[in-house]
Amino acid sequence: MAETSTAEARAADVSSNGSEVLETREWLDSLDYVLSAGGPERAGRLLQQLSLHARRAAGVNLPFTATTPYVNTIPARSQPPFPGSQAMERRIKSLVRWNALAMVVRANKMQEGIGGHISTYASAATLYEVAFNHFLRAKTEDGDRDIVYFQGHAAPGMYARAYLEGRIPKEKLENFRRELKPGGGLTSYPHPWLMPDFWEFPTVSMGLGPIQAIYHARFVRYLENRGLKKSTSGKVWAFMGDGEMDEPESLGSITLASRERLDNLIFVVNCNLQRLDGPVRGNGKIIQELEAIFRGAGWNVIKVIWGSDWDAVLEADRDGLLVRRLGEVTDGQFQKYFVESGAYFRQNFFGTDPRLLKMVEHFSDEQLTRIRLGGHDPLKVHAAYKAAMEHTGSPTIILAKTIKGYGLGEAGEGKNITHQQKKLNDEELRIFRSRFGIPIPDEELHNAPFHRPPDDSPEIVYMRERREQLGGYLPERKVRAKPIAPVSDTHFEEFHKGTEGREVSTTMVFVRLLSKLLRDPEIGRLIVPIIPDEARTFGMEALFRQVGIYSSVGQLYEPVDMSTLLYYKEAKDGQILEEGITEAGSISSFIAAGTAYATHGINTIPFFIYYSMFGFQRIGDLIWAAADQRTRGFLLGGTAGRTTLAGEGLQHQDGHSHVLALSVPNLLAYDPAFAYEIAIIIQEGVRRMYVDQESILYYLTVTNEPLPMPAMPDGTEIRDGILKGMYRFKVSEKKDAKLRAQLFGSGTIMYEVLKAQEILGQKYGVAADVWSVTSYKELYRDGNDCERWNMLHPGADPRVPFVTNTLKDAPGVLVAASDYMKVLPESISQWMPRPLVALGTDGFGRSENRASLRDFFEVDAKHIVLATLNALAREKQIPLQQVQAAIKDLDINPEKPNPAIS
Repeated sequence: MAETSTAEARAADVSSNGSEVLETREWLDSLDYVLSAGGPERAGRLLQQLSLHARRAAGVNLPFTATTPYVNTIPARSQPPFPGSQAMERRIKSLVRWNALAMVVRANKMQEGIGGHISTYASAATLYEVAFNHFLRAKTEDGDRDIVYFQGHAAPGMYARAYLEGRIPKEKLENFRRELKPGGGLTSYPHPWLMPDFWEFPTVSMGLGPIQAIYHARFVRYLENRGLKKSTSGKVWAFMGDGEMDEPESLGSITLASRERLDNLIFVVNCNLQRLDGPVRGNGKIIQELEAIFRGAGWNVIKVIWGSDWDAVLEADRDGLLVRRLGEVTDGQFQKYFVESGAYFRQNFFGTDPRLLKMVEHFSDEQLTRIRLGGHDPLKVHAAYKAAMEHTGSPTIILAKTIKGYGLGEAGEGKNITHQQKKLNDEELRIFRSRFGIPIPDEELHNAPFHRPPDDSPEIVYMRERREQLGGYLPERKVRAKPIAPVSDTHFEEFHKGTEGREVSTTMVFVRLLSKLLRDPEIGRLIVPIIPDEARTFGMEALFRQVGIYSSVGQLYEPVDMSTLLYYKEAKDGQILEEGITEAGSISSFIAAGTAYATHGINTIPFFIYYSMFGFQRIGDLIWAAADQRTRGFLLGGTAGRTTLAGEGLQHQDGHSHVLALSVPNLLAYDPAFAYEIAIIIQEGVRRMYVDQESILYYLTVTNEPLPMPAMPDGTEIRDGILKGMYRFKVSEKKDAKLRAQLFGSGTIMYEVLKAQEILGQKYGVAADVWSVTSYKELYRDGNDCERWNMLHPGADPRVPFVTNTLKDAPGVLVAASDYMKVLPESISQWMPRPLVALGTDGFGRSENRASLRDFFEVDAKHIVLATLNALAREKQIPLQQVQAAIKDLDINPEKPNPAIS
């Protein structure tokens, strides 16, 4: 009886399933009719209405999903015709593949361990070749251009293509990663500093390309809306890897792109499912994950997963069985399928269901082995690029599935070790050569020779014709802007006079100067003020009304402070880039503005002001990229110094940015104390960067402590000293004193030094001269330059460092105090005539007022006095007992904890 009931239940279940299949088929047929009669828009509206009706009538809530099925976004029937010769482009792609591989293999044969990457370009070759032949425009129809961020690890492919184009000689390919060889070589990754006529954007470290591309696309709109550049069809393209998307910078600003409706931005993610050590998402699906993230952020997402070989199979999948199977397999398992045989693929993927096996019964095992993925199919890639170019209203991301090391076969195709693959043996070279049809005989394979057809060959002619139609070659860097005229002195002269006792902070001095420059009829419109949501902290709210805050849509609301004089004013032609709480985004805007002289032919002058603690410490990698990229402009470290920012404590108090600034070669770093110093430094910076066109950038620290600004001392040497790093600011009035000292101050601690000068003279009979050290870095650079020259020219008259020459007639002990670590003044001590005593702010910050902080870090006037007296005692000019008495007189606790480690 029980067996009969079970059989009946099974029969009923089969009948029910059959009925469900039939019902589903009827609904699908109906939907097909709506699609054919009314099109995708009508079908979409109908589905929305059905979903709404089901929810209202029966409480049916569809499960939330941010992803679409694991198939191509663009179906085969919607693909546009391919505009070029597939055969010729495959031939060219094969040549590029070979030369890219040969370059890395040869380099490592000649120099063990020199490195390089084969597999990234191998997987992305089709993505690049379709783009180069049909989309990436060096000049658009309206006279603009596309901006392209190439994936850093794919650099060998870019070099190999440029070699075929005749832009890079074979000798340079032979010196890949050997830049110091005679005749020069090629840098490992995209570095504009090292190859200023070729690369535009450094994209290694990974993650920096995506965020820079987003803010660059927004900066293009900024230029257009402000009338500095006409609106055009130019696009910003960024090529990257799926593993790179784990970097916070890759995803951190994607909502800005959708919020700003940046349909001039296209991301191309090479989803080869692998990072350096293994799968990107072995237990998941990186394409689906990225689709969910970007769709949720408002991007247009185009998935390119399966090649044309899959079209008929997917078309026959009327019941969705195959699509379901594709969606349930993890990336780690797909990676396994890539490296196994067709028989393994058939058995383990399709073999889970007889109906799946039937779908591929017409494929041989060999055909299953070679069934292509979408990222290796030019037709699929072209369709995605064309759709991205034509899409409006939002940015686009293309997720293209590929195999890492594609074409390497047993040498590393799809394997976890493929990222580190640098060498191939003769047999592996032979297989690669034969697979891609490179005409190199077996006897020459061992040396992996380069191959370039003659200039009149069909391949070279085709390549050049395609690039001519797209306006020229890429990548290529050109300086398109002409030098600006010198800026009038009248903007700066006001600051030479001082404030006649009125107290102002150096930040307010900068804001006043910036306000004057913004009014200049020539350069005012070129200035780009950049602020990460701290304008009111820096006293810059007056600029809201003066020049406005940039917004691509203007101001769609009435601000709550509308009735006040300095209300929050957004405007489509606003000049301030108020970036929100993102230093990484702000520096990306700074880079876009600071390189516009080359990328857009516009001399925009960025002034990026931020909490100094969150500069080199937080975004040092992007500052390094800015330097590599030959960015010009001014970085302003606001609320700078360890003791000037009262109450904020450990996280906000900066005592080391100038030490970190030492590491950036083409950065000039200044810690000015007075208004006239700021004016002279900025005036000189504008001249050097925008009149003389030097590839340098500036870092200035400014503080929020109100202090009286003195007039600029007389003397022609003052300006020169400010720019070179130091000058004598105030000579002691005690002309006949026997005890002498030279005190060095900078930034806000200069005023503690001046107090110490007074105490030393009045109380201890020490005549101390005060020097303003505006830039320890400039003095450090000059000292090392002289040392190097003298070492290399032992028979010539030695060069004398500026600090040595300046102090040659300055008697007495030497004491330096700054709001930065002691190592900063100590970095120039070797060129001083006598030992230097350095006071600084080594250690963590504290939440306190300024006076207590300076006492804690031992950089206030009384500790400067003590350091001076102690130095005099060491020189046996005063007795130790006098120092001991001074400790008591100055109320210094000799047993207090060491601030450097407490």
